Amino acid sequence: MAGLADLSLIQATDAVRKGEATSGDLLRACWTNLDAVNPQVNAMIWEDRAAAEQAAEAADNAVREKRPLGRLHGVPMAHKDMYYQAGRLATCGSALRRDYRPTVTATVIERLAAAGAYVFGGLNMAEFAQNPTGHNKTYGDCHNPWNLPYVTGGSSSGSGASVAARFNYMALGSDTGGSIRIPASACGVTGIKPTQTRVSRYGVMPLSFSHDNVGPLCRTARDCARVLRVIAGHDPKDPTSSREPVPDYEAFMDGNLRGQRIGVPTNVFLDGADDPVVKAMEAALEVLTARGATVTRLELPYMDAVAAFGGIVSRCEAAPIHAEWMRSDPQAYGAHISGRMYPGYAIPAAYYIEALSRRGPVLQAFAAEVFSKVDVLVTPTIRTCLPTLAETDIDHGPPGTEHRFMALSANTRPFNYLGLPAISIPCGFDPNGLPIGLQIAGRPFAEGRILKIAGAYQLDTRFHWARPAILDTSKAAQA
Repeated sequence: MAGLADLSLIQATDAVRKGEATSGDLLRACWTNLDAVNPQVNAMIWEDRAAAEQAAEAADNAVREKRPLGRLHGVPMAHKDMYYQAGRLATCGSALRRDYRPTVTATVIERLAAAGAYVFGGLNMAEFAQNPTGHNKTYGDCHNPWNLPYVTGGSSSGSGASVAARFNYMALGSDTGGSIRIPASACGVTGIKPTQTRVSRYGVMPLSFSHDNVGPLCRTARDCARVLRVIAGHDPKDPTSSREPVPDYEAFMDGNLRGQRIGVPTNVFLDGADDPVVKAMEAALEVLTARGATVTRLELPYMDAVAAFGGIVSRCEAAPIHAEWMRSDPQAYGAHISGRMYPGYAIPAAYYIEALSRRGPVLQAFAAEVFSKVDVLVTPTIRTCLPTLAETDIDHGPPGTEHRFMALSANTRPFNYLGLPAISIPCGFDPNGLPIGLQIAGRPFAEGRILKIAGAYQLDTRFHWARPAILDTSKAAQA
């Protein structure tokens, strides 16, 4: 069993296809690590081991009988606990949905199942996906497997922690202001937010209609490419989902960066950045230029408008989703959730309509000015070294705590209002031994390009293969 949990998603499914391991072997390897480290990390809300064992047996039977196999055949997974599966729990990280069992299944879950993957549990998350840290008052805080007192990032906290702690090959997250990229950065894994509308949101708990995105957190960029090929594409159940053709994203990942133009913003994204983070980004740029890319420093336009309009949209769209519960059971919410929600009821409708109506023109002008000069933008995912859970506990911390809290998503939020695809990949470690993430963003539907650059970087570095020390000091499966 040793070493199976350390495989990437693609390596794991290849091992099942080739008969080098069974799906049952993969499942038991994940459970070995889960049982050893989850009591400290707290990344799981619920498990269904009996159903997973049955699914693993069915997957292994399909291999023995030489039946057609999907792109993710035989791989066990757990996802952020806001993806609906008919008859199974979907707590959404909240006491209000502690016993909620939906009657529908999310399209992305159905597509993963059609590709041969199966689910063994639901992962911890911020309450209703509304914080960037990993705090959760109902199910307990999620802890960073690299250094337990520190944040995992959120709101897909369990998704990042479970992949990093090697008891999950891939986890779906959601990204409304950075909730895939922030935990990917904090936990040292790879996570991609696709272009707005690229992936169906049917059967997924909503937060902000105009900003919500579905995407994977995996060990490698190539894993993300494989998953995105499976889950992307139009869905009749989600009329907002794009009809743009879905390419083979792995085909972009040839390692050749000759002619690729990388832009590094000189405004906003490095404001108040910590030295270890800046140094890690600069070192990453050297790796990319060695493969043929060029780097241009440039000032990004319209960033004040992006910040102002984005904040209005996200607050206004969250408010009506929770209006009934906020009236009937407000004490069920964490204090910071209420604090973020109430302003949404006070913002005039004219402001919301203006913020929405300006979105298209701002994106068009931004893309014309920026992407005529560069192909992608590269920034730190999180501009500061990671804080602890205590330092970002805005429900109980002293004044000023909110600044550390909000700083976690400062570099990710702009790309949600603009609707642009962005990926976070590991690019180093801070003085506390915690991961640092590199964010790569591109023009709409340029997932192939950002995956190409991320994949090329991972050919020449090993940060994405590093293992948290908790795996070596526990009884977890050893590499």
